[in-house]
Formats: sequence, structure tokens, C-alpha cells
Amino acid sequence: MSEDEPVHPTKARAAGPTDFTDPQLRWEMKRAAVWLGLAGLIVLTVFLAQPLLVIFGGLVFAAMIDGGARLLGRVLPLPRGWRVSIVILLAAAFLIWTLTFAGTQLANQAAELPALVESQANRVFDWMRGHGVRIDFAAVQAVTKEVVGGVGQVTHAVGGLIGGATTLFLILVLGIYISAEPRLYQRGVAWMFPISERGHFHATAAQMGKSLRRLMAGRLLGMALEGVLCWIALSIYGVPMAALLGLLTGILAFIPNIGAPISGLIMVMVGFSVDTSTGLYCIIIYFVLHTVDGNLVAPYIARKTVDLAPALVLGAQLIMGTLFGILGLALADPLVAMIKIALERHSARHEAQWHAAHPDGEDDGS
Repeated sequence: MSEDEPVHPTKARAAGPTDFTDPQLRWEMKRAAVWLGLAGLIVLTVFLAQPLLVIFGGLVFAAMIDGGARLLGRVLPLPRGWRVSIVILLAAAFLIWTLTFAGTQLANQAAELPALVESQANRVFDWMRGHGVRIDFAAVQAVTKEVVGGVGQVTHAVGGLIGGATTLFLILVLGIYISAEPRLYQRGVAWMFPISERGHFHATAAQMGKSLRRLMAGRLLGMALEGVLCWIALSIYGVPMAALLGLLTGILAFIPNIGAPISGLIMVMVGFSVDTSTGLYCIIIYFVLHTVDGNLVAPYIARKTVDLAPALVLGAQLIMGTLFGILGLALADPLVAMIKIALERHSARHEAQWHAAHPDGEDDGS
């Protein structure tokens, strides 16, 4: 057809490949588009899981800052912005003090720890061989090097704060921005929900924020308590590397169920490197510290926040640790807590709707 040839009227009114005159077909196409969009969102979430976890880490850090600002508001009647700034400055001052006054000592102790752990592991294997236990020393050496390498990475991260610096920096920046204007971001997320769902979202977000603040406050309290008491107890008996072991115990206390055995194993191995009595003393200190934490601090935190089953938390830690490494391991507990709150709120809402629709009926579990 040439450019000057007129278009036939019948052809101009003919339906194209994207024209659907059947209303039922148009409805089905919209439903298909929704399902395809949902599938695409799930795939996108899988590929963006690591950045999303970093964002959640920023939310956790923001909850810590917000909790500190609220606690400070009980004694200082200042505007919220000033209180948030004070909390951030105090945290920065503590970090600078730690790096300035304790950094050199901790770095020197951290450099000695991997060799000490390796020598203690070899002593254990020699004792087992002397008692008739057959050991493949090639496999033992490989495992020992791997364990020592892992300990070296942990202590190196503690001493220099080099590992994961970019991720940590992003979490800190996100946490500061979110804590400065939390309602701004909450309104932005709520805007993406239908109007009828926004009230439920705001109530759920408020409950999540409250539980997360209490959970993190309790976690920080437990970390400080375990770290300081461990340092004091080990220093009194003259255990080497008491400052480093106290710091490691406090940091690893952030990871429930997994952090305590790791810090306890390192503590006991350092103790037995001196003599048997020091090793037994470290065992006693480990059990006393974690008995106090398990019977006093942890139950109190659970009652004040979200009561999570230990097996559920451990399973989530195994999955998150396998998928996302140390970051997923550290954030598994608060993530499970937030998911539980969302599910409980959703279930309570549907239960209320069912009772409203069936005022005289009985809940048959449907």
C-alpha cells in the first residue's frame, strides 16, 4: 500500500491482536497480569534478597536508635531530633574510644588466638589417639586449619572492623536516616497499600516497632552483661586475653543459641592453654554466665517482646546463615519475630471478621 492510498473504512475498524471485546476475556487477562506480576515480584525478591536483608538490618539499627532516644526522653525533655543525635553521638564516641584505647591490645591478642586454638586442638587429638581412638590426621589437619581460619576471620573482624565494612556502613546510614524520620518512610510504604488496608498496616507497624525496640534493648543488655561479667571474671583469675574473650562473648551473644557455644569453646580452649585449673575455671564461668542469661535475661526479654520457640529460632538461623552468611545469622531472630507478629495480626483480623459475620455461630476452624 502506497502512502497516498486511502485506508479502507472496514479495515480501519477491524480489531487488532490486542483488542478484546469480550468482558470476561478482559477480566481474565487482568487476573493473569496480576498473577504474572506477583510471580515476577517473587523472582525479583529472590534476586534482591541480600539488599533487602541489608535494608532490614537498617531497620533493626534504627529501632536501637529510636529505643535509645525514647529512653533518653524519660530524663531529658528535649525534641526527638536532639535525642536521636545524642544517641548517635554517644554510640560513635563509644566506638572511637574502643578503637583508640583498646584497639591495639585487642589486635595483638587476636593475632595470638588462632595459633593458640590450633595448638589446643592438636592436644585434644593427641589425647584421643593415646586412648585408642583412630584419627585420620590429614582430615584433622584440614579441619583444624578451617576452624583456625574461621576464628582468625572473626577476631580480625573484631580487631579491625574490616570484614563486611561496606554492608555495615550501609546498615548504619540506613538506620540513621530511618530513625531521623520514621513516620515519613512508614507513610510512604502505607501509600502503596489500598486505603482500606492502611489502618491495619499502621497498627501492625506500630506493634512491630515496639517489639523490635524491646527485643534489641534486651539483646544489647544481655550482650553488655555477658561481656562485662566475662571480662571481670576472667581478669580476676588471670586468664590470658580476658578483654578479647569478654568482647567476643558480648558480640556473639547477639546471636542466640549459636553465639554462646562458640564463645564458650574459645574461652575454654584459652583456659586449658594455661593449665587444667584455669580451663576448669573457664568452664564454670561459661556455665554461670549462660545460666544467668538463660534463666533471667532471656525469659524476661521473651515476656516483654515476642515469645519465640528456641527450635524455630535455631532453624531460622541455620537457613539464614546458609543463604546469607553472618548477616543472615545475626538478623534471623528479629526477622522471625517480625514475621510472627505479622501472621498473628493477620490471623486475629480474620478471626474478628469471622465472628462479626457469624455472631451466633461457633468457630469451626475454617
